[in-house]
Amino acid sequence: MKKPLKSTIYKHSPVFLLMTLLLFSFSGHKNDNEPKPKRATNEPVFLSATYKGDDEVYKKYPLKEGEFYNPILQGTYPDPAITRKGDDYYMVCSSFAMFPGVPIFHSNDLVNWTQIGHVLDRTSQLDVHNTSISQGVYAPGITYNENNDTFYMITTAFAGGLGNIVVKTKDPMQGWSEPYKLKFDGIDPSIFFDDDGKAFVVHNDAPEEALYQGHRVIKIWEYDVEKDQIIEGTDKVIVNGGVDLEDQPIWIEAPHVYKKDGLYYLMCAEGGTGGWHSEVVFVSDNPKGPYEPAPSNPILTQRYFPKDRENMVDWAGHADLVKGPNDKYYGVFLAIRPNEAGQVTTGRETFILPVDWSGKFPVFENGLVPMEPKLQMPEGVENHTGKDGFFPNGNFTFTDDFQADILDYRWIGLRGPREDFIKKTKNGLRIEPFETDINELAPTSTLFYRQMHKDFTFMTEMKYKPKSSEDMAGITCYQNERFNYAFGIIRKDKDYYVLLERTEKGQSKIVASKKIDLENPISLKVQAHGDQYEFSYSLDGENYENLGGKVSGDILSTNVAGGFTGAMVGLYATSANDAAPN
Repeated sequence: MKKPLKSTIYKHSPVFLLMTLLLFSFSGHKNDNEPKPKRATNEPVFLSATYKGDDEVYKKYPLKEGEFYNPILQGTYPDPAITRKGDDYYMVCSSFAMFPGVPIFHSNDLVNWTQIGHVLDRTSQLDVHNTSISQGVYAPGITYNENNDTFYMITTAFAGGLGNIVVKTKDPMQGWSEPYKLKFDGIDPSIFFDDDGKAFVVHNDAPEEALYQGHRVIKIWEYDVEKDQIIEGTDKVIVNGGVDLEDQPIWIEAPHVYKKDGLYYLMCAEGGTGGWHSEVVFVSDNPKGPYEPAPSNPILTQRYFPKDRENMVDWAGHADLVKGPNDKYYGVFLAIRPNEAGQVTTGRETFILPVDWSGKFPVFENGLVPMEPKLQMPEGVENHTGKDGFFPNGNFTFTDDFQADILDYRWIGLRGPREDFIKKTKNGLRIEPFETDINELAPTSTLFYRQMHKDFTFMTEMKYKPKSSEDMAGITCYQNERFNYAFGIIRKDKDYYVLLERTEKGQSKIVASKKIDLENPISLKVQAHGDQYEFSYSLDGENYENLGGKVSGDILSTNVAGGFTGAMVGLYATSANDAAPN
């Protein structure tokens, strides 16, 4: 029996525990003490997979010369951070319990991006095997230190006993070090390197005494570059609550320090990663403060506008700044694009805006008016998105026959390495079923692809014959372990069935099932149009039959399911199936 890796459970600090209790419930519908079924003697082979985006906004707003689309990373790529060395830009995002962790992208112009891999791509760097999908790796920061020609990625790992960690490299293209465990609590750390070689870590933390719910502080430490550790006793609170404590601001977090014209700027998110999200900025003549807020705060938010506005972008905040082409500043940040039902299935995505820093304080250009789906490119830049290996943007089609030497980085595992359950064959991709199902807090044998559009089609052709009732393989639409759809092939006695199962709040029920003649490979498809999802199958690769009618995508939205991730679609197999046909 192939079983997931084991690890100890991380005992969170009080801040982590509070957030966990507020946001998540981990109980699934299975009893972990029940005996596990026997291993399946067969394994599905996925011959191909295709994802096609079909959002109306991209049809209505076709690109003209000199334009590109916003967001620059569609789907659940939240909490972006960015740095620059020469003409090379590197950007990272949160990955929570996805594995490998912390996707990293490279660009030379802030428009055309290539994913070069993941920062945390080994189990020695990341252990998330028994955590909720919204735990794991939070809000990474990435900084280039020109004093020693080294890149640093710092983050909070809510699993595996790590807490706050830093990894480093001379070349992000060549991989990253093992983690250095840092001696402080809190979340959202980032590193600032001053001109004189001194280094500082800033992060969100709990106050000594909370005055209201959501009361947090920003703390700074001096950092020993030689030992890769904070210097104990140097910590100082530099922001208490937010811009104005009397207003009881909530969730001051995601701090970054910048230096410009001899002054130090502290930029933070404020208001929580929801409808009141924003970005605020402070200034000081010393990296350790005192910091004074800008009179024009917030410098980025979408919270003041009608909820029925066209092409709605919301929740904007959690930003990072970088000097772009032609020495023009830009800011990357997260935001969401809810569907017509107000649901957030694509999750928190990565956006970009130019930043006007001609005055004392930076301000996001058009970041305080309803955001548009297109931007003007930096002067001299051409749009190559979706071509020549660059990340696609807008509506696009991604097809994989699994014959490439390296599996596309957009395919990810959950709570463990993809390589633990996949094997390339001459016909396609073989998935070895784990003895865990999609609703367990354990690695599942599922290859995930982020949902990047409100309207999309995902389809796969699969060669598979389950041997027992515990076998199942097919596709899943997945928000988390307690909210998802599973659509696949099962067996009862000597008959084969196609079955659709809906799991809500950890409780699973069969939407529909149908007995089929399974002599040839079967094609499975899910189509979404906003809130409406349709699952269908084909026995000849051409004619599809719907199963279960139209079903709601509500359970795939962050609004309903909670947590910090967007929906994903995946190729799924299990030898622990407990679903039976109607």
